Amino acid sequence: MPDFLRAALPLLHLLEPETAHRLTVGALSLGLAPRDRAADDACLATRLFDMYLPNPIGLAAGFDKDAEVPDRMLALGFGFVEVGSVTPRPQSGNPRPRIFRLARDRAVINRLGFNNHGLVAAAERLRRRTGTGVVGANLGANRDSEDPVADYVSGIAAMHGLVDYFTVNVSSPNTPGLRDLQAGDRLRRLLTAVLAARDRHGRNAPRVTPVFVKIAPDVGEAEIAEISEVALDVGVDGAIVGNTTVGLRDGLHDSRRDEQGGLSGAPLFDLSTDVLAKLYRASAGRLPLIGVGGVDSGAAAYRKIRAGATLVQLYTALIYQGPGLVRRIKRELAARVRADGYASVTDAVGADAGPARGR
Repeated sequence: MPDFLRAALPLLHLLEPETAHRLTVGALSLGLAPRDRAADDACLATRLFDMYLPNPIGLAAGFDKDAEVPDRMLALGFGFVEVGSVTPRPQSGNPRPRIFRLARDRAVINRLGFNNHGLVAAAERLRRRTGTGVVGANLGANRDSEDPVADYVSGIAAMHGLVDYFTVNVSSPNTPGLRDLQAGDRLRRLLTAVLAARDRHGRNAPRVTPVFVKIAPDVGEAEIAEISEVALDVGVDGAIVGNTTVGLRDGLHDSRRDEQGGLSGAPLFDLSTDVLAKLYRASAGRLPLIGVGGVDSGAAAYRKIRAGATLVQLYTALIYQGPGLVRRIKRELAARVRADGYASVTDAVGADAGPARGR
C-alpha cells in the first residue's frame, strides 16, 4: 500500500491548512496511506466497559468530522477513533481562513465552528461501515439552535446502534454559548436528558452505549469539582479532558498566535494534563477519563495515563509528524509500561495523580 501521506507531508504544509486536510481525507478514502499490520504489544490491550481496544491511543474528534474514514484511521494503528463533531443540521461553520498552523510551537489554532454535513449524512456513512474496531461519535449543537439539549438528544437518536460510545461536546470555544453548558445545573439537565435518550433508544440493545462529556481545559478548581459531582450524580460514564484552549497565547512564538479560536497541540499539554489529574482526584478515580491535548510521543501518552487517563487521544501532532507517529507512540508507550514493571498499561492509570479524594 503506497504511503502517500508520509511522502506528501512537506507538500501538504505548503497548502492552506483546510485544503491540505481535505486532500488528506481524500487520500485516505482512496487507500493512499500505510496500514499498521504489526500486532500491538499485549501490555497495551485495554478494556473499558465492554469495549476492547488493542491499544489506548485514539484519534480525537475534529479530524473526521463527517465519518468519512474511520476504518482507514483504525488501520493506521489507532485503538479507537472518534468522529465528529456532528450537529443535527448541516452547517458551514465560520468564514475561512479558520485553521492556522503555528509550526514554531507545534500547535494549531482553529475557529471552525462545527462545520459538518449533519447527522443524516454521518449516520449513513457509519451504517455502511464494513470494518471493525471502536468508533465513537462526538455530538454538538447547531450554532442557531433554540434548544441545544434537544440537539444532543437528536444526536443520540440518529447515532444509536452505529457507534460504540457517544461524546457530549460542551467545550468547543467556537460556538457562542456552548461552554455555558458546562455549568452545574445546565450540565445536569443536559446529561440527564442525554442519558435518558440513550436508555430509551437502547432499551432492546444488547449493550449500553457509554456516554462521555468533553470539557474545556480552561476550568478552575471549583468548576472541576462541580463537573465531577454532576457527572457522578447523573451517572455519565466518563469524561474527556479536554478541548482546545482560549488561553496560553503569551508563551507562543509563531506570528499567528493571536488568531481567534481554540489552541491545540504541544503548548496545551501541561494545562490539560493538570486538569485531567484534578478531575481524577475530584472523582476519586471513579470517572473513567480520556486524556487529550498535546500528545505527541509515547512519553506524553504515558504522562496522561499516569495522571488518570484510561485512554488518550491525539490529532494535532499528526499534522507535524505524519501517520508513522501512531506506531512510534505505541512502541514507546509499551517500553515505558514494561520498564516500570507493569503487566498492563491499565495498571499505570492514575499513578502520578496523587491521592484520590474518597479513596
